[in-house]
Amino acid sequence: MLVSSKISPKTTTRKAQIIDTSLEMMYRLGYQGTSMRDIASSVSMEAASLYNHISGKEAILSETCFTMAERLLKGLSEVNDIYFNPAEKLSLAVKNHVHILTENTFAGWVFVHEWRHLGDENRHRFVKLRDEYEKGFITILKQGEDEGVFQDVNNKFAVLTILASLNWVVEWYKPHGSMNPEQIAEKLTEFILSGLKKTNN
Repeated sequence: MLVSSKISPKTTTRKAQIIDTSLEMMYRLGYQGTSMRDIASSVSMEAASLYNHISGKEAILSETCFTMAERLLKGLSEVNDIYFNPAEKLSLAVKNHVHILTENTFAGWVFVHEWRHLGDENRHRFVKLRDEYEKGFITILKQGEDEGVFQDVNNKFAVLTILASLNWVVEWYKPHGSMNPEQIAEKLTEFILSGLKKTNN
């Protein structure tokens, strides 16, 4: 497994340090602006020696994107596999999403923005996982409609709006900011549910 950091909280190995450094550089410079030579320089290694630990920067991008995508899908699948009312399910799904994105701010930003630089095969596979994730949220909204809890809305549009608001967290979240991830998830859930829940006339 290539990805560490907070895709694993503390770095303990040379490979993990290289990956953490690479993700931070991709966050600051973008994937295309980050070179293996620059990564090697940042960890005080020769570029040739870097390949003893990682096969290339796309491997880091790929493992970051797929590790996080699979964690998100697993969490959402678990939410949909147990019975809660739809509002509770949506709250849990939001909390899981925010937690994973904020666990490592560099990895979260790279995941949201830089997946477009995956090679063709990996990009197509990633898009399929993204579509599957969206369907998991649509399942929650449909349950809410069926149970008369949520308004009848365009579910695809609603889910894209929800995920856009959740992913926007990577733009402004700070580990030592005024709100922790749980508080952020609560605020986002309140906002999302205020637009979905049926009002009593």
